[in-house]
Amino acid sequence: MDLSTVHHGIQSNKGRKRVGRGPGSGHGKTGSRGSKGQYASAGAKRPIWASEGGQMPLFRRIPKRGFSHASWDKSYHVVNVGDLDRLFADGDTVDVAALKANGLAKGPSDGVRILGTGEVTKKLTVRAHHFSKSAAEKIIAKGGSTEVIPGPKKPKRNKMKPPREKKAK
Repeated sequence: MDLSTVHHGIQSNKGRKRVGRGPGSGHGKTGSRGSKGQYASAGAKRPIWASEGGQMPLFRRIPKRGFSHASWDKSYHVVNVGDLDRLFADGDTVDVAALKANGLAKGPSDGVRILGTGEVTKKLTVRAHHFSKSAAEKIIAKGGSTEVIPGPKKPKRNKMKPPREKKAK
């Protein structure tokens, strides 16, 4: 025998464990599930990560404090007037689509807010959801204009129900 024939006849992939196939398989009778117990029967679920047996779960033991606006808060892209001056030419119209094309408003948001950091040297027409006081003053001072994009209308309540009529006495 030499080293070139040492591994002949040996498979590198091990076979799948075939449970419950009799005593000859090495995993017979109980099928590697032990005898009795919670997980011996078919369909028994392993505990989830939060399960602590009968103990009071951690998320119920710790106090609940604080408050979050996350469910109704809106996220806005913030753009400074100095950035507008740097990226847009004189007389351009700046709107949400133009800001996205120039990389100033990346990703999803509920609108665009224009703030007054920086200087404006060009006449720009800017359409956004919000302007700070200083940003609007700087844009208008150079002959430009600002236009506020209105937000969504508040939904009317009980659209399908007719108004209740008062009973005459």
